[in-house]
Amino acid sequence: MKKTSFKWVGLSVLLIFTLALSACGIKKEPAASPASGSAGETPKTEAVTGPLSGKRVALIMEFNTGTFSQQYVQGVKEEIAKFGGELTTFVADNDKAKMVSLLDSAINQKFDVILTDHGDSLLEPGVKKAVEQKIPVVVFDAAISVPGATVLSQDDQKMAELTLEQMKKDINGKGNIVKVWVAGFAPMERRQIAYGAFLKDNPEIKEIATFGSAQNPALDTQAKMEAILKQYPKGEITAVWAAWDEFAKGAARAIQQAGRDEIKVYGIDMSDEDLQMIQDPKNPWVASAAVDPTDIGRVQVRYAYQKLHGDQTEDAVVLNPVYVQREALPDKQISTSELSEYVKGWGGSTQGIKDWMSEYGITAK
Repeated sequence: MKKTSFKWVGLSVLLIFTLALSACGIKKEPAASPASGSAGETPKTEAVTGPLSGKRVALIMEFNTGTFSQQYVQGVKEEIAKFGGELTTFVADNDKAKMVSLLDSAINQKFDVILTDHGDSLLEPGVKKAVEQKIPVVVFDAAISVPGATVLSQDDQKMAELTLEQMKKDINGKGNIVKVWVAGFAPMERRQIAYGAFLKDNPEIKEIATFGSAQNPALDTQAKMEAILKQYPKGEITAVWAAWDEFAKGAARAIQQAGRDEIKVYGIDMSDEDLQMIQDPKNPWVASAAVDPTDIGRVQVRYAYQKLHGDQTEDAVVLNPVYVQREALPDKQISTSELSEYVKGWGGSTQGIKDWMSEYGITAK
């Protein structure tokens, strides 16, 4: 009887520990070999050997909402797989304080590498602590300034400018527009700078409504856009400018369902789901400016491994966006992995690649 009791106690403790990890948004997964398909595929595992193989990598995400995030994570997984590492993801579910706690947890667990996705300056003490402990840190899309940590970002102002200027051209420089965005996120704050300058330079373009929420962004946007469409009947809204693709999805769905085909949507960021909507001639979402999200993940990992290798790395790395519009795309449905055939500059970034990485099958060719 005693032996049986101890067995059940042990199983109970294991179950409680497993549930606790799940509740904290922690997901541990073995390294996977690169895949050329969609983010939903599970690549096969391959053994990788080399002086940098076997490293434990923590990815700490503020949120993992939408297909952009899924493809970004896929890029992280693929590149870590090439180096033979092991990835553990920590998701804060849009809770910045929780993200700080997860960062501290990763430091205390002595991960070999720490990557962060979004967040804000609240992360700075933790990032500084990690750097002081010689843990390589590469930040994506957060306004953080810590010597020794590399901050990776998209050229957010340029993305905003690309979409706003095309919108201006399409509406002949005048009209009423709706803006969807949310404060408190470094990339959207940067996009807002370009938006503010644009409105100042184009007084005949009027903002008549603005809203946005990071919680369930696509659904929230759709509901609020439906209300705005009722408030402003046909002819009173010319276009919608969305500072994030999740916002663009919601706005486009509301407009399409309402049959308001006079309104066009312009967004930022790109995923396979976004591309499918933009290619649909009946969809109001006609264009977006973006960096390949899979590339973002790959480049972030490369800079982390540069640090592990002892290379000198830049404090700031900026990824150049491209403009994707329906007119440039084929009639047949394509994925973002095929987008480079139609949009110059999309995908296949060689940023962060060093000659020594050829040992791991990573080359600029």
